[in-house]
Amino acid sequence: MIELYTASTPNGWKASVALEELGLPYTVHPISLADGDQKTPEFLRICPNGRIPALVDDGFAVFESGAILIYLAEKTGRLMPADVKGRSQVIQWLMFQMAGIGPMMGQANVFFRAMEEKIEPAISRYQNETLRLFEVLDGQLANSEWLTAEYSIADIVNWCWVRLYFWSGVSIEGLSHLQRWMQNMEERPACQRGIAIPEPLDLPTDEAGVEMVSQTSRKILQR
Repeated sequence: MIELYTASTPNGWKASVALEELGLPYTVHPISLADGDQKTPEFLRICPNGRIPALVDDGFAVFESGAILIYLAEKTGRLMPADVKGRSQVIQWLMFQMAGIGPMMGQANVFFRAMEEKIEPAISRYQNETLRLFEVLDGQLANSEWLTAEYSIADIVNWCWVRLYFWSGVSIEGLSHLQRWMQNMEERPACQRGIAIPEPLDLPTDEAGVEMVSQTSRKILQR
């Protein structure tokens, strides 16, 4: 049995969406980031980096979200082509998310949402780079239904972050191919189930709700 240690974040969703797409049975262990569950000795034995998600498959631990999705794809022979070039294309777009979309949106979230002091040059820097990366995705999707020839883990990892574009303060207006792809992803039952694990995340839009989430984010950043 697969054991998934996760929280309701874009990185956490990657693993749960992939597991749902693959139809693999798994047990969920919710991790409270605000309470510091990710820093306990028990969790650090599974994930030395103290970050979610982490996965244990019959005693074998896997950490880092991208590595988890590659492991699951190779374990099942699904969501990634078997041929060298097809596999490379999927991994290229997976790395694009891991090295670009995730870090840039993450920093935009920190400076735009979580930090009390609003440092405008930093906010502009990360929002502009996020938008540039969205435009790269839009350009790729102009020629293909999915990021590669077939639906894959590359689509999963990018969508789990891009779907929260509004929280980073970035618009996707005019990016019609990206919008079409996002809608297709949203309509997949496995995606709908995966983003509700371990619990649905409803980001507020009113000022009081945003401040409450920001306070939690600041608490996590201090850990």
